[in-house]
Amino acid sequence: MAHRLEIPMLTEGLRADIVDLLGFSAKIWKGLAFVDLRLAIGQGKGAGAENMNLLAAGDDFGMGVGVRVIAEHNGIHAPGYDGRPVGAEEFEHLLEIIDKMVAAAYERARANAKEKYWTKNALSPVFGQSLWNMVLKFPEWPQTPIVVPAKYAYDPAAFPLEKIKSLAQDTASMFRAFGKNINYSYVGVSTEIMREFYANSFGVSITQDFASSQAIVYVAAGDVQIYDVLGHQRGAEIFYKGIHEPFIEFQPLIDFAGALGQDAVGLSRAPVCPTTEKEVPVVTDPHYNTLLVHEIVGHPTELDRGLKMETAYAGRTWLLKNPSDTMVGKKIGSLLLSAYSDPSLPGYGHYNYDHEGVPAKKVDHIVDGVFTGFMNSLQTSTIFGGEPNGHWKATSPELVPLVRMSNTVFAAGDSRPEDLVADIDDGYYLEGHAIPSIAESRENFRISARKVRKIENGELTTLYRNGGMSADSRDYFMAIDGVGKDFRLFPIPNCGKGQPMQVKKLGNGGPTIRSRARITGGA
Repeated sequence: MAHRLEIPMLTEGLRADIVDLLGFSAKIWKGLAFVDLRLAIGQGKGAGAENMNLLAAGDDFGMGVGVRVIAEHNGIHAPGYDGRPVGAEEFEHLLEIIDKMVAAAYERARANAKEKYWTKNALSPVFGQSLWNMVLKFPEWPQTPIVVPAKYAYDPAAFPLEKIKSLAQDTASMFRAFGKNINYSYVGVSTEIMREFYANSFGVSITQDFASSQAIVYVAAGDVQIYDVLGHQRGAEIFYKGIHEPFIEFQPLIDFAGALGQDAVGLSRAPVCPTTEKEVPVVTDPHYNTLLVHEIVGHPTELDRGLKMETAYAGRTWLLKNPSDTMVGKKIGSLLLSAYSDPSLPGYGHYNYDHEGVPAKKVDHIVDGVFTGFMNSLQTSTIFGGEPNGHWKATSPELVPLVRMSNTVFAAGDSRPEDLVADIDDGYYLEGHAIPSIAESRENFRISARKVRKIENGELTTLYRNGGMSADSRDYFMAIDGVGKDFRLFPIPNCGKGQPMQVKKLGNGGPTIRSRARITGGA
């Protein structure tokens, strides 16, 4: 059931006043071509239990504002930013604060434009052309205020902290049944509600409300340490009822944690995974492919990486050497491989508009083995070309957004997952993701799995611990010869990118996939 979040402070009238302020600023400041604003107000509560004892709990509130200005000097346009958190006691002065932030961002944009103009004319024509005139190509924005409600049964703002504490402690106490087989356990539970408001000098007003609830369970048995996350854009009802939606299926929290404990104990008694000298047939399940698609499709198709805006802190991408030398239109995988990012899918990666008000769009990255395109923003699409597709997102509004994944996934195929195993005489089955180790440009990878099983004569046999696989990304893609119909979505709660680091919740997933890779083991 959809509910509209009512935060008394951010009223409809105040939002209209902010839109008017931005429009007025664009009229009075010389050379100010465009200004937009992001504002977010959030409230959340959480608790953590370690080894069956309540470790910490809290109920918190936060608010922040970010402003971007595009200004020009002698026809050269450049951006400027300002952002800051806002305390509750400052809220009555919000319009004054925003006015000062617009002025600060304007001064930075003008300084950037002047420096760019001087540099562009001082350098040789070749180097001067590398400085881009930031004349944005704007989307078709809604002409009336938009309000997108959150979905929840249990309102995160009203849900009692005591119940969050009980959920964490009761779930952690369940591990008592495992006795000495469990060395350590941690359960963290949280629920939150966020209102995000976007406005710009063209009169655009977009309000989006998001509920989010999450539990992380960490278990150690022997020398095996595993964790997993239950999370969705819903209220705390997911902890009691689980999640039963298209593509997303989770047990209630107590059962989810119990299954993880059983996995840890079983793996602690399993032998260490061997390492193969050569590539072998491998079948990977949807949970493992959640991290695989995140690392070797999602991040390298973020266009700010491709344009070297994030090189120092997030790396580059093998899919784009420079704007005139890319893999767009080239074959990088088998005909069975397709991958895309789609904000309309459910889960953590869902939204209707990104943080510059661009309508969220599905982006095809790989179609029948051919690389087709990147996630972008208004600014990166201006430089690289193409239509903006709504993937500019920030962890909090006082930070400059980055090009981020929404729901980045491998597309489903036509095979039954059991048939992908049955056709193998000698290979391995990887189940659940663990730890990634990825090349700086994502051209090769090593990703460990929660479980590795031997495949012998079409049957799953020996269970191994501490294993995974490694491959060259393109070789692995080209070798895909089977894709399942069992498409699933999973939450990624901690994708980090940027400096300062922005940690964001995303959605990833896919079906069961069969290819070839080296199996890597370790103590």
